[in-house]
Amino acid sequence: MPEQVSAAGRESFGSRLGAAMAARGPLCVGIDPHPALMKGWGLDDDAAGLRRFSLTVLEAVASLAAAVKPQVALYERHGSAGMAVLEELLAAARDESVLTIADAKRGDIGSTMAAYADAWLRDGSPLAADSVTLSPYLGFESLRPALDLAAETGRGVFVLALTSNPEGASVQHVGGADSVARRITEAAAAENARYQGGLGSVGLVVGATVGSALTELDLDLAAVRGPILAPGLGAQGATPEDLRATFGAAYRYVLGTSSRDILSAGPDLHGLREAALRTLGGLRAE
Repeated sequence: MPEQVSAAGRESFGSRLGAAMAARGPLCVGIDPHPALMKGWGLDDDAAGLRRFSLTVLEAVASLAAAVKPQVALYERHGSAGMAVLEELLAAARDESVLTIADAKRGDIGSTMAAYADAWLRDGSPLAADSVTLSPYLGFESLRPALDLAAETGRGVFVLALTSNPEGASVQHVGGADSVARRITEAAAAENARYQGGLGSVGLVVGATVGSALTELDLDLAAVRGPILAPGLGAQGATPEDLRATFGAAYRYVLGTSSRDILSAGPDLHGLREAALRTLGGLRAE
């Protein structure tokens, strides 16, 4: 039988995200503490600056965003002190009832993939997020430990499918009508069959700036019935209108993701909120 709740009796991630998108709108704010942004905020490039940056962004947007997406690499670069800040941020987001997407892009095989799943998706893990980004390029089925643990604990995953970086096409577009990207989307759709009604908990990462690639590769994202994380909104050039044109019938599943365009309005809380509200208004507009 398809699942509405996890084995632990929790509402699925897809269901929770769908409710958050309906209530707040389809905005995900990336928490990307780049050194240049921190400098622009007058912060030192250290763990203390990282903490202030992260918690300030969360305070500003927690009531506006359906989800926040901390970029894990920008915490890792500070070593154990940075990862401690990430743990604090994830806990604070839970307290604020805002969903989290750990942008870790993990991918491996066997027991190593199981360890990554354990870190990001297990109940009680200090790094447990509501969802995590995954790389399927060792084969979609290599992600099985994460897919199953997410279903068990009521969490979700976002699988890289069609990224907007120029290098991505050399892998993702290969195969033409039977492209790598198409196989990933079809595998995600099959996984979401276990979730009954509404959004499934296996989402895809599809760049907001992929343009005509969805049409050229004949990808039916609406059939996946999972959330679509679309980074690239704002500073990377994509507009809400671009998202509507690019995703078409699947737009209702799109979680538009903006980072620098909003973060550059800090450190003032009002400025951050206003920037988030402008972006959210564009995503909501008909």
